[in-house]
Amino acid sequence: MSNDPTNTFPWLADELRDLERGGLLRKRRQVKSLPDGLCEIDGRRLVNFASNDYLNLAHDPRVIAAAREALESAGAGATASALVTGRTEWHARLEQRLAAFEGHEAAILFPTGYAANLGTITALVGDDDIVFCDRLNHASLIDGCKLSGARLRVYRHTQLDKLQRELEKAAGHRRRLIVTDSLFSMDGVPAPLVELCDLAERFDAALLIDEAHATGLFGEQGRGLAELDNIEEHPSLIRIGTLSKGLASLGGFVTGSQQLIDWLWNRARPQMFSTALPPSACAAAIAAIDIIEQEPERRQRLLETCDTFRKKLITAGLDVPEGGIGPIMPIILNDPERAVAAASELEEAGFLVAAIRPPTVPTGTSRLRITVTAGHGDETVDKLFHSLC
Repeated sequence: MSNDPTNTFPWLADELRDLERGGLLRKRRQVKSLPDGLCEIDGRRLVNFASNDYLNLAHDPRVIAAAREALESAGAGATASALVTGRTEWHARLEQRLAAFEGHEAAILFPTGYAANLGTITALVGDDDIVFCDRLNHASLIDGCKLSGARLRVYRHTQLDKLQRELEKAAGHRRRLIVTDSLFSMDGVPAPLVELCDLAERFDAALLIDEAHATGLFGEQGRGLAELDNIEEHPSLIRIGTLSKGLASLGGFVTGSQQLIDWLWNRARPQMFSTALPPSACAAAIAAIDIIEQEPERRQRLLETCDTFRKKLITAGLDVPEGGIGPIMPIILNDPERAVAAASELEEAGFLVAAIRPPTVPTGTSRLRITVTAGHGDETVDKLFHSLC
């Protein structure tokens, strides 16, 4: 019997060639992350405008010291799922810290933000229910909606009248759940959270929002867009976040009532059946939250820089989605090969910028996805602007 994988899966070569011809073949690269918005690829130093380390905390000495302390005291891994033996003192500390930071009774951790979305949605709705998913939601939210078994309806946040009509027809379902990102990860535009809360209240639905790209950045305390929009106390709201972006660590979390957290502890399968986060990741996230609370000027400066840069891109005639806020700034180029070519040109100029293509974004909307971080000074951002224009 041959061990040649091409004999076992003869279709792979053709499929990979089709991806390459369409400009959709991804190749793995080794990237060395460096402090202050820099990275290194193939021995060449680049300015990293592709990172989600929005607050420039991944290399902060305080975050690293906290992770090192937990690493030395608790070991490299959690050794089991949190439900079995993997919930250490560091996990308990982080859950308490997150609950206090978000102003809720309790919190629960997941190994990734993807797992948090998947686990929470599938624990809340099932076969007798209906779920409404924004078209621009992250893949983890979409997958959670599909895998829940609930009837799925896709809506556009720019056409809430259609969502309202779907909600009017959904009265016969046991539970109704509206699912949205608070800040859409590929467009950098916010969801209409106030209007969605109103619809949820009118039609007896729950509203689940993922603050992945907003935690640490928006609101007076940095809790996200729910804080900025003053909807945190809405009774139907379920809030999910991630530790891997503004908090510069790893993992996902949900905060809310003790009853909600107890339910997820008992029913969220990705949390129940995955090894828990490394204790060092928990400690790093705690340190990051402390910095966010102590240094509000960090996010304020970043948002000011982003606002100025976005206005310059729009004034220059580049195709940037309307209504964007924060550090995610896509430039729509439509064709995937054009996006890849533009990213390659920018790399030659010394900048790492992500070329985003289907299936990450809809066909015909390939783009450059620029992310500005607190590690980028105004001069560096200006240099990128001149390279783009």
